[in-house]
Amino acid sequence: MSGQNTFVSPFHRPQCLAAAAPAGKAKLTHPGKAILAGGIAGGIEICITFPTEYVKTQLQLDEKANPPKYKGIVDCVKQTVKGHGVRGLYRGLSSLVYGSIPKAAVRFGMFEFLGNKMRDESGKLDSKQGFFCGLGAGVAEAVVVVCPMETIKVKFIHDQTSANPKYRGFFHGVREIIRSQGLKGTYQGLTATVLKQGSNQAIRFYVMTSLRNWYKGDDPNKAINPLITGLFGAIAGAASVFGNTPLDVIKTRMQGLEAHKYKSTGDCAVKILKHEGPLAFYKGTVPRLGRVCMDVAIVFIIYEEVVKLLNLVWKTD
Repeated sequence: MSGQNTFVSPFHRPQCLAAAAPAGKAKLTHPGKAILAGGIAGGIEICITFPTEYVKTQLQLDEKANPPKYKGIVDCVKQTVKGHGVRGLYRGLSSLVYGSIPKAAVRFGMFEFLGNKMRDESGKLDSKQGFFCGLGAGVAEAVVVVCPMETIKVKFIHDQTSANPKYRGFFHGVREIIRSQGLKGTYQGLTATVLKQGSNQAIRFYVMTSLRNWYKGDDPNKAINPLITGLFGAIAGAASVFGNTPLDVIKTRMQGLEAHKYKSTGDCAVKILKHEGPLAFYKGTVPRLGRVCMDVAIVFIIYEEVVKLLNLVWKTD
């Protein structure tokens, strides 16, 4: 019996130790992979969701101070298609395609860069750390990419409502904006954009990190099905919409062709409240909700899947 025990014991002991040991250290994502995967995800996502962004922007620019042009989402779509065809719903897409790739690249690259420095010994990032990493990622993308990109996009969309549109395309529009307003013409609404993007990504990554940690439990390397990732992304997107749509409305007004009416971000907020009431701060919420939930879900799904592929061909450990 003792011989049998001596023989069997080596096979049992590692199993007991494995059962008692922690699940292991979470794998870190190299910032370079995050930049590449984020850029790919951002480019694909915007091509899918742009029409909802177009409608949202049009409704936010449709001030009560003037006779409203649109009765709602459906009417906005109908009038746009009637006047400019289906392609009209994609006016301004080029500015977002050119911007969405570097925007998502900066966002995920900065998030992973900060996250890798803040994770604990096991490689885990808690929800509070996820919030601050998201905040840093949002501020970085706002300053480097989003503000000039959004300013150009809003001017393009607003230009279409003019009797005689003056922008013939992306590069022509950029040249005209810089020629008439200087480089600062592409940085209108910077404060509002930093506030919006910072809070956006802080909320999204906080929710995403919390849901991921809850789902994975004690196993930091537990695989997450893409559909679950998409669901978590949609929830994170919805949370950010309800959390900062007023900032999005202010940002849009500050970047429109009528931006000269506002002295500052604060002045814009006061005038909207005074002339249009508090509900004006939630203009475009429904189309924004649909777009953002789909946007965040798609981006996180594509990002995670691209990172998995990159891990197979790009060894960084």
